[in-house]
Amino acid sequence: MKTKEIVQSKIPDPRNQDAKIKAQKVILGFKKELVEFFVRLRILRIVFRHFQNPVKVLKILKTLDSNRRKISGPGRVNKFIKINGRYFWNLYIPGSNSLAFDRFFEAEINRISPIPGKTNRFSNIFIAFTKKCPLKCEHCFEWDVINKKEKLGLNDIQMIIKKFQLKGVAQFQITGGEPMLRVDDIVEMIQSSHKGTDFWVLTSGFNLTYANAQKLKQAGLTGVVISLDHFDPESHNLFRGFKKSYQWVEEAVRNSIASSLVTALSICVTKTFVSESNLMRYAELAKKLGVSFVQILEPKALGHYSGKDVQLAPEQEKILEEFYLKMNFDKRFRDFPIITYHGYYQRRVGCFGAGNRHLYIDTDGDLHPCPFCFSKTGNALDGSLDDSIAELQAKGCHSFNDSNIR
Repeated sequence: MKTKEIVQSKIPDPRNQDAKIKAQKVILGFKKELVEFFVRLRILRIVFRHFQNPVKVLKILKTLDSNRRKISGPGRVNKFIKINGRYFWNLYIPGSNSLAFDRFFEAEINRISPIPGKTNRFSNIFIAFTKKCPLKCEHCFEWDVINKKEKLGLNDIQMIIKKFQLKGVAQFQITGGEPMLRVDDIVEMIQSSHKGTDFWVLTSGFNLTYANAQKLKQAGLTGVVISLDHFDPESHNLFRGFKKSYQWVEEAVRNSIASSLVTALSICVTKTFVSESNLMRYAELAKKLGVSFVQILEPKALGHYSGKDVQLAPEQEKILEEFYLKMNFDKRFRDFPIITYHGYYQRRVGCFGAGNRHLYIDTDGDLHPCPFCFSKTGNALDGSLDDSIAELQAKGCHSFNDSNIR
């Protein structure tokens, strides 16, 4: 499929249609304290469901809170995002008042003190839905297989989803290629899956029309993560290899928010991008667009970046960490999107990939540590899944030590 042949039709502004927009609601102040109280109460009930010893329960709760500070930073959550009656404060933790939330924290509790019959380690599974993509992104990690013949059909993907759902996985992140090229298959896959699991789509914004956003929402999709790699339209289009990609992002964000989907932006920050002023300009744009989260990814020498010197310098990592802490814990920025920055916790407690808390399933069904670390360990359809996962966990992450948060 040639990029120049891809045409995305002009998307009508849903605000001019009959649909009612239900944008995110930011919860601050006393209401935030009240929500946090009930979130903590729900976690307490989950712990008591499995352990009745008050001393043990208190120890588990203290460890959970200690782990939170190690992973997210020393400050308290200063806001919640309310969407569809659920409260979100972290892009990779399911919103409260849901079975997915309960499953996530059961897995975390199980790390601290084993729950009888509970074996799940995973909070997120990334699964590549297609090899097809209309773009030629500068950082593409699937560059070597883009637009080649598909290997996984819908039935294969449904089987993989079912296997991991039986292990109690809380969330699935649907990626690609460009997963929105198979939007109808995604809808059918979500509809046929067990309830109580959150599904997210990771997209360039292509084909995320208002009608498709509505279909995905009605099927049960929780949210979308839309890639936007620069606040400047021309720079983003150049990075993505297509002249309309910035326009797609704007339309996709609008359609996602209008459909009451949790909406996030994701940026791969390059050496030439990382500066305090650029990060703030990006945050201002994200705030203007109305998204709930911004995810910051560091470039990896993989795929199209293979063999290139793309790793950030220590002083750039420091800029990112300071920005992350400021935006999430400084009260001056409470009305900005919540920032997710994996590099912060990776350098402190290790990687959560490699079968620790998540893994990546590529377009052939092969298991890898994460989308940015390719090291095949078995296949999700063939052989023993448990053996493949055990081998993946034993190998760990080659870039970071195994997490010391168990």
